[in-house]
Amino acid sequence: MTTLKPLPLGTLDKFVGDEAEALYTGRVLVTGGEAAHGRASGVVCSDDGALRADLRLPEHLGGPGGGSNPEQLFAASYAACFHGVMSLLAARHGIELHDARVEAAVTFARDPVDGLFLLSAELRAHLPGVDRTVAAELVRHAERYCPYAKMFRQGIAHVVALAPE
Repeated sequence: MTTLKPLPLGTLDKFVGDEAEALYTGRVLVTGGEAAHGRASGVVCSDDGALRADLRLPEHLGGPGGGSNPEQLFAASYAACFHGVMSLLAARHGIELHDARVEAAVTFARDPVDGLFLLSAELRAHLPGVDRTVAAELVRHAERYCPYAKMFRQGIAHVVALAPE
């Protein structure tokens, strides 16, 4: 039986280098499903088979619901990463966390600037039993370390291209 362990505290150490050092790449494939539309009826599968989810348009957007959607998956990713960073920082500074929770909300909206779409996010950390001043400092530092939070602040390097045949 495998015992699950958090990342080592050294993960928080600053990196020095001229280029980004890739540590891991998550890969998924989305197919269109019944409606031939990834968002409305798609299926997402990770390359290692650990993730498989049916995607469905939420009822709030006129869909049937009954499946996950991109905003939920993104919110889960953001909250999980933030929780992990917060836990590592707490351990590094000798702060005991009991029943720490992170709520994330990712909102899909219309953009008043260009009339298209945009995303926004809100995170709320629950740190029961931790002094409010200490908890606020921990959350502030976790926001600096979390790559998802950094992406929201600074953007993200990305490439969109047609795959070769």
